[in-house]
Amino acid sequence: MSQKKIITVFGATGAQGGGLARAILSDPNSEFSVRAVTRDASSDNAKILAALGAEVVEADLAHPEKVLAAMKGAYGAFCVTFFWAHFSPEQEGTEAKCMAEAAKAAGVKHVIWSTLEDTRLSVPLHDDSMPTLMGKYKVPHFDAKGESNRYFIETGVPTTFLLTSFYWENLIYFGMGPKRGEDGALAITFPMGGNRLSGICAEDIGKCAYGIFKKGPEMIGKTVGIAGEHITCENMAKALTKELGEEVRYNAIPAEVFRSFGFPGAEDLGNMFQFYDVFEQEFTEARDIAAAKELNPELMSFEQWLAVNAKKLPID
Repeated sequence: MSQKKIITVFGATGAQGGGLARAILSDPNSEFSVRAVTRDASSDNAKILAALGAEVVEADLAHPEKVLAAMKGAYGAFCVTFFWAHFSPEQEGTEAKCMAEAAKAAGVKHVIWSTLEDTRLSVPLHDDSMPTLMGKYKVPHFDAKGESNRYFIETGVPTTFLLTSFYWENLIYFGMGPKRGEDGALAITFPMGGNRLSGICAEDIGKCAYGIFKKGPEMIGKTVGIAGEHITCENMAKALTKELGEEVRYNAIPAEVFRSFGFPGAEDLGNMFQFYDVFEQEFTEARDIAAAKELNPELMSFEQWLAVNAKKLPID
């Protein structure tokens, strides 16, 4: 019987949770084992984790009794929600509350809650410099996570609050990569002006989370912000140009133009980029690259990520 301490990983078949699960499972000297939580244990990603040595359990965050069962006997838990599956801030809050209460009931010793800023603390709802969305949010997918910090605080669960950053993978999977214009030239389009974007390889988030679990009790009660690099979109375009061997331009647009693009979540993301832009100093200072590299020595810069992933960019 394994004497390793169990880490219950929610979102284990997703980007962040998957990165953590793989980081633990690939370390032969790890003091931890992985209990991978998924809605579908028969999925390819779940089968891969099982083959690597994870205990795979099925649980849906809509069913508190299954969430509690997934937490029982665990030393730690990685808690994350996925707004883009449902676009509901209220559902994110319900899911966070469910995980916090289950962690408390199960006596989990260390929780990492993957969170973001509540932007309304910086841009109040009455501030019309940024549109209010859904009646009570500025950046819904940020605000719901930031607001949900309170569930982990109020339950008294021993928690590390992990502030994440823009995924470089959004250039591959979220339609934000280089696109060819009518003139045939490639360009990336962001409403960031000349300000820096805090970004990270999604896999590195899980690796940093593993670093936090390894440090243990000294991390409890702390807010840890991570990024692989703070980089201007102009420099992103230069790095893309170098890697692709073809010029990639940076098309700087106003946030209101991005909000008007009409795809699901465009207004939310337009507000997000406006927040990044206006509060660049506060946002980047909250994400310490040196501290992230201490947690995860394999932390990638944008150029390093591109060297591995450029061929995955969906370019015509």
